Amino acid sequence: MNRDPESRMLSRTRRVLTVQIWAVISLLVAVVGAVAWIVMLDGQHTTARHTIDWSIERGVGTTPPGCVWLFSEEGRAPAAPVPPGMPLDATWRAVAAAKNPVTERVSMNGTVYTVVTEVKDGQVVQAFFDEHYQIADRDHLLTALIAAEVLVVVVSALVGHFLAGRAIRPLGEALRRQRTFVADASHELRAPLTRLHTRAQLLARRDSGPEMEQLVKGTRELGEVVEDLLLSAQLQASRHPPLEPVEMGLLAEEAVAGEAPRASERGLRIELHRDERPYLVRGVQTALRRVLTALLDNAIGHTPPGGLIVVRLGVADGQHVEISVRDTGVGFEQSDAERLFERFARGEHGDGRRFGLGLALVREVVAGHGGTISAQGVPGDGATFTLRLRSAIRSPEL
Repeated sequence: MNRDPESRMLSRTRRVLTVQIWAVISLLVAVVGAVAWIVMLDGQHTTARHTIDWSIERGVGTTPPGCVWLFSEEGRAPAAPVPPGMPLDATWRAVAAAKNPVTERVSMNGTVYTVVTEVKDGQVVQAFFDEHYQIADRDHLLTALIAAEVLVVVVSALVGHFLAGRAIRPLGEALRRQRTFVADASHELRAPLTRLHTRAQLLARRDSGPEMEQLVKGTRELGEVVEDLLLSAQLQASRHPPLEPVEMGLLAEEAVAGEAPRASERGLRIELHRDERPYLVRGVQTALRRVLTALLDNAIGHTPPGGLIVVRLGVADGQHVEISVRDTGVGFEQSDAERLFERFARGEHGDGRRFGLGLALVREVVAGHGGTISAQGVPGDGATFTLRLRSAIRSPEL
């Protein structure tokens, strides 16, 4: 069977914490890398400008650094073959005419140059700074940052998974102790509540009246709550109970027969519609019996006297056993269909009878068997709960 909701919640919490830790660490490293990149770019630009200014100040009479080409009206330096495209004649003429310095970046000869053109001592000077080595340094830094980020992504995911596991371990232990307490308390309460309910029934037979009827009803409902709590704890404790073939048709007949007297007391009729064929699934018989009983109990509790409850069995799409419980009761708004399966939800129509743990446990059991359950209703026109479980029969007729 599937994991219980609390285990799924713990797993989901661990995944969320892992992702959050991974995201924070990865983002932090990315920010540090971005800062390092910006600082490096700023430093390179400053170095380039200082080198150009130093070269222009010294003039063409002095050989500039190896990464600088310097041109003036007097000549050029170094005295080596000029790379193609130097100097920039258009910029030279513009600065000579306007006397305003121009700084630009130019791509040519397979590299990038920072070019400064200005007027110094009445003459136009143009300096080229080759960024070849700076570009190589940036490429090396970028490669290192990418490698570091990939490593951090992997390591932070592992670290996050480990830390998240440690963080939720106390929560898991608290939930385990809570389940143990609920199971122990429910088990201890079941026997005295059963005796109390039996004595209340005996007193009601001797001295019938509204107050005694309310006492019997109250003790019965209290017993149902305890039974639901005990079943919930048992289901969560037994994550992998042994599965066996279960004849749902027989369980439905037994459930209808068991609830018929109570339905008759309330002035209700229960009908069972099924074909003479097996409705076999694999599951836990006691849990599936509780599912059918809970659905019938819900229908009886929300159907006024004179109403009808119909239990229908069929085979859907040749692979699933389908059981529906239809009543002519108070119904519900279809928008509330999902809320009905929440623990201790309360009806909005009729007498507002609680749904208790019953329908919540029904969904847990059905999901644990790999099945589904849905609810359809109309206010004042009844409700239908449809249960689908995978059939254990693999024959052509199905």
